[in-house]
Amino acid sequence: MQVIYTDAHRAHDPRSFISRGTLTHSPEMPARADRLIAALRDTDRPVAEPDSHGLAPVAAVHSPDYLRFLEHGAAEWATLAGAGTEIVPNVHPGRHMHTRPEGIVGLAGYHMADTACPIGEGTWNAARAAADVALTAADRVLDGAAAAYALCRPPGHHAYADMAGGFCFLNNVAIAAEHVAARLGRVAILDVDVHHGNGTQGIFYDRPDVYFVSIHADPTAFYPFFAGYAHERGAGAGHGYNLNLPLAPGSGDDVFLAAVDRALAAIAGFAPAALLVSLGLDAQVNDPLGVLKVSTDGFGHIGAAIANLGLPTVLVQEGGYLCDEIEANLLGFLTGFEGARKAGGSLRGR
Repeated sequence: MQVIYTDAHRAHDPRSFISRGTLTHSPEMPARADRLIAALRDTDRPVAEPDSHGLAPVAAVHSPDYLRFLEHGAAEWATLAGAGTEIVPNVHPGRHMHTRPEGIVGLAGYHMADTACPIGEGTWNAARAAADVALTAADRVLDGAAAAYALCRPPGHHAYADMAGGFCFLNNVAIAAEHVAARLGRVAILDVDVHHGNGTQGIFYDRPDVYFVSIHADPTAFYPFFAGYAHERGAGAGHGYNLNLPLAPGSGDDVFLAAVDRALAAIAGFAPAALLVSLGLDAQVNDPLGVLKVSTDGFGHIGAAIANLGLPTVLVQEGGYLCDEIEANLLGFLTGFEGARKAGGSLRGR
């Protein structure tokens, strides 16, 4: 399987993460991608640099005001007296506040959902590069490859059209999905990250041509808290084209794989021309940010089940944080996917 990757991700190296009132180092660090690409290079999978796609595919998903904020916000922030080295918001609009302000402090709160996505001098370039990684993987599939893997960092599935959040700035899988849909028509997105893909859901919530399915930990007491519930089925023309499958904390392989079967059956009924997968590895039992108990072997079964759907597939890296098994989780998924695709199994085969 073709792997798309760039070292440009290292330009984004966030220094702060506020969790439960504690200021600590961000777990979304360059070492995540460094370890994954090192493991991939030890296999025979080809690795290629992304092509530059310009801003147009990004602007097809994200608002102009938001893109200007991401591109120029860090420089404006640096002009504030006493400013830190990264944009970290200290105020957010409440439920009854809707006006977009003009000053950078207010804009930070308006365009950033939480304190987990600090923006530094190199964040914009790294996020643009990650979008190009996803777009290049999509191009490989559009050009006839059965599948391609985009090792994106920073991740993207928590980013809305006009708001960063949860380590995410540009929504890589949404950008790639829009790119593929422009050529092929109906596409589906399956998100298997332990956190709900709230940004992706928000971007396509009223669209009937993009079917979004997310398997994730119950958000009642887990990030992103405010989205990811089973009753969220889409709006307007998009009603019925959004499916959330929240799982109880502590759920393991059997429960997760049963949800995968349900998700794939729903996607098969939609009959998309292609599938995009938000590939989080943080549902694994030892992931430091996860609450589910999927095994490393479980990722191989997940990969095989997805491959058995038989669709052209773009795999886009999302979460998965530093633990002893992070490399094995990725390689297990890819090996399971490739093995099942080679064997040509049925939708239900595992």
